[in-house]
Amino acid sequence: MKSFVALRLFVLLAFLALVQTSNAQPFSGGTKKVLFLGNSITYGGQYITDIEAYCAINYPDQKIEFINMGLPSETVAGLSEPGHAGGKFPRPDLHERLDRIMALVKPDLVFACYGMNDGLYMPFDEGRFAKYKEGINWLHDKYVKAGIRIIHLTPPIYDELRGGKKGYAAVLDRYSDWLLAQRKTGWEVADIHYPMKKYLGAHRKVDAAFKIDGFYLAADGVHPAEVGHWIMAKELLLYMGEKQVVSGANVLAVIRHARKEELLKLVAQKQSMMKDAWLTAAGHKRPMKVGLPLEEAKKKAAEIDEQISSLMK
Repeated sequence: MKSFVALRLFVLLAFLALVQTSNAQPFSGGTKKVLFLGNSITYGGQYITDIEAYCAINYPDQKIEFINMGLPSETVAGLSEPGHAGGKFPRPDLHERLDRIMALVKPDLVFACYGMNDGLYMPFDEGRFAKYKEGINWLHDKYVKAGIRIIHLTPPIYDELRGGKKGYAAVLDRYSDWLLAQRKTGWEVADIHYPMKKYLGAHRKVDAAFKIDGFYLAADGVHPAEVGHWIMAKELLLYMGEKQVVSGANVLAVIRHARKEELLKLVAQKQSMMKDAWLTAAGHKRPMKVGLPLEEAKKKAAEIDEQISSLMK
């Protein structure tokens, strides 16, 4: 009798553990706003769309606002090369707008992805490297002192074969290595750089075997297309504990819903509208498309969320 009771207790505990695991989610229950900072790769935002779609569809009970504040051309180093953008404007500097972003958004969690622009697509230089480190330390301290969790992303890879700037891939290796080393001091750093580099390298070996230069993640060497953005999203979800995405070939492969294609399009539509509204509301100095007034955009976003909820049913 005692052994039977013990067996039932074991089965019950195993069941509860299974339920708890299945209800686990990448973001804590108190997370309501997740902010993404970065440059044009973040502004492009497909990796953010992938993450939002994954969370909204797989964990519909947790309502999170994913806010894209990526600004094309931006650096955290505060540097700009002579004649940037044909002399039309210097590179934007995060220092100029961060206080306004912090006051406007008040996030619970921040992802920050800088480095691609910070070396100015030039050979390695200790002075530029020092400015990058100084800027990252400044950004980190701003959010830590505010009591807000920040996760840094290593910069995406630069493809010299497509972009043409010889030696710049090694510059971003060094920037990534420094950022990863900050884990020893307690920083949270998610690595997207080396997974992208490994994937590109594997495909380049196939190209070399066939004597063809056909494969790339970014047509211009900088801005990843769909596959590159999924690698970024996948690595962030893995960092947040979502082990089930490890074998996912794309975001649709890890979303559990019969109408996931329609749902993904709606999330992308909302993200596309909201990122311009957020950028315009916070203000910046780069020539850009003007977004809708923030309150108007939020109303339209709420309508899209209603469509999403209806499809989810």
